[in-house]
Parts: sequence; C-alpha cells; structure tokens
Amino acid sequence: MKIRRKARLRALQFLYAYEISGNTPEQIFDDPIWEEPIDERSRKFCEELIKETIKDEDKFDELIKKKSKNWKFERITLIDKLILRLSICEFLNFSEIPPKVSIDEALEISKIFSTEKSSKFINGILDSILIELKNEGRICKERRGLIDEKCKTVNKNK
Repeated sequence: MKIRRKARLRALQFLYAYEISGNTPEQIFDDPIWEEPIDERSRKFCEELIKETIKDEDKFDELIKKKSKNWKFERITLIDKLILRLSICEFLNFSEIPPKVSIDEALEISKIFSTEKSSKFINGILDSILIELKNEGRICKERRGLIDEKCKTVNKNK
C-alpha cells in the first residue's frame, strides 16, 4: 500500500472517531490507537491533513452541498462526507498534490470503507468541485507540470 494512502486512511479513521465521539482532536490524538508505527513524513502529512480538514470543514461542506443538489446533505453517509472533505482539503491546501491523485485516492479509499455506489457519487462531486475551483483560480499547485497561469494571475492580484 502506498505510504500516503496509509496516512490518508489514518486521517479518515481519526476524523470518523472525531465525528462519532464528540471528543476534542487532542483527546483523540492521545488515544493509544494512534501509536501504530508510521514514518515521520507520513505522520506530519496525516496530522496536517486532519487539522486543515477540521479547520475548514464548514467551507468544504458548503461546496459539497452546492454540488449534491439531488441529495440532502444529511443523507450522505458520514464516510462519504469525510472522504469528500479530505479530498477538497487536498485540492485547496496541499499545493504539491495533483488533484487527479486526490480524486484517485478518494475513489480507492471509498471502495474500502463505503458502499458500492459511493465511488461514482464521490467522483462526480469531486469532478464538479474541481472544475468550479479551477474556474475561480482557487487551485494553486507548485510542482512542475501543475502550475496554472490563471492561478498565478489570481495570486498576484491578492
């Protein structure tokens, strides 16, 4: 299994525990379950992904609601919401990760943790959100082959 996928799986499990338990992130981080060995780079990625996802959860949920018009937000399974939030977080907050990778990882994770039809639903929502964010110049990637001229222009004007 890819190293980053393990970190994403751990982030998903953490966010699920956070949602279900009502505990603070600190209380959940203190649980012995998180002591399972993980390399330092993956641990940092996992922790940053968790913190950024929690911090901007409402913003991510608004994007999901806007793109899931045929579904009441409350009817979307918690796991699917969490997978969507993690992917949107990667789109917006992790400039080194290509959006295609975030989507592919979301689909693979949904096949492990969610329903048969979830991957199609998640793919459709993420594709739609990605198009919107690109059109608004909000997707800014830094690695070779990912830099978008429109994004550079938007960032200069900020």
